[in-house]
Amino acid sequence: MLSVFADERLYVWAKWMRSTQKNTLTLGVDRALYLGALPASDWHSHAAPVLLVGLSGRFALQFPDGRIDTCHSALIDAGVDHVFDARGESVATIYLEPDSPEARSLRFHFGRAGGVMLDPVKRLSALANVERYLSTFDLPALLPWQFAAREPLDARVANAVWRMRKGAAPGFDRDRAARIAGLSVSRFNHLFSEQMGVSFRTYRGWSQVRSAIATLATQPSFTQAALEGGFVDSSHFSHAFRKCFGNTPSSILKGLRSVIVLS
Repeated sequence: MLSVFADERLYVWAKWMRSTQKNTLTLGVDRALYLGALPASDWHSHAAPVLLVGLSGRFALQFPDGRIDTCHSALIDAGVDHVFDARGESVATIYLEPDSPEARSLRFHFGRAGGVMLDPVKRLSALANVERYLSTFDLPALLPWQFAAREPLDARVANAVWRMRKGAAPGFDRDRAARIAGLSVSRFNHLFSEQMGVSFRTYRGWSQVRSAIATLATQPSFTQAALEGGFVDSSHFSHAFRKCFGNTPSSILKGLRSVIVLS
C-alpha cells in the first residue's frame, strides 16, 4: 500500500478524522459522486472510469510499474490497477458507468493516454464552482474536451445492462444473457466488452456492489445491503467491495453522512 512519510502520518490521520464528518454519496442512474475523505487504498481497479479531484490539496497515485504521481485531479479508466492515497485531503470521486455518454466519449482519450490522465480538470482556483460542477455532474465545465453524442448501445447489451441495474445481477449470468440476446456465449461476451469497455462478469460484480451501496440510503445495515446486492453474506460483499475500491466497506461507508439515490 502507498503511504505518506512517517512524520506526516499523525497529521494526515487527524485531517482525515475531521473530514469524515462531511462524507456524502450521490448515486445517479449512470454515475455516482463521493465527496469527503478517503483512507489510503490497497491495489484495486474499477469497473468504470473514475474522475478524482483533490478539493483541499494534492493526492497520490501509485501504478504497477512503480511510478508514483501526485496531482490535483486524475482520470483513470476501468481496469487500471492502482493505489490511491488522499494524504488526508478532501476529495471528490465521480464514477461514470461505462455506458454513460461521457465514459464512451472518454475512451478515445484513454486510448491515447494509456488509461490514465493526470490533472485534466481545467482549474481548481474557484473551489465553490468546482464543487457545484461536481454536484451536478457537469463534466464539460470541468474537462477540456467536447463530449460528442455517441451511437446508442446495441439493444442486446443495453437490455443486459438494464436487467443488472434492476437487481437481476445475482441470477443473471452470462449464459442466460446470451440466450436472451440470441447469441452464443462467446459472441455475446465479445459484443458486451466491445460496447461497454469491460467484460460482462466484471460489470455484473460492479452492479451488485452498486446495488448493495444504494440500499444503505434506506437500510443502514451492511448485512441487509449485502443481501439486497445479491451477495450470499456480508463477507462476500466485503470481498467484492475491496476488489472494486481497495478498502473495506466499513472504512468508507460507515463514515457517510448521507446516501442520496437519484431517480
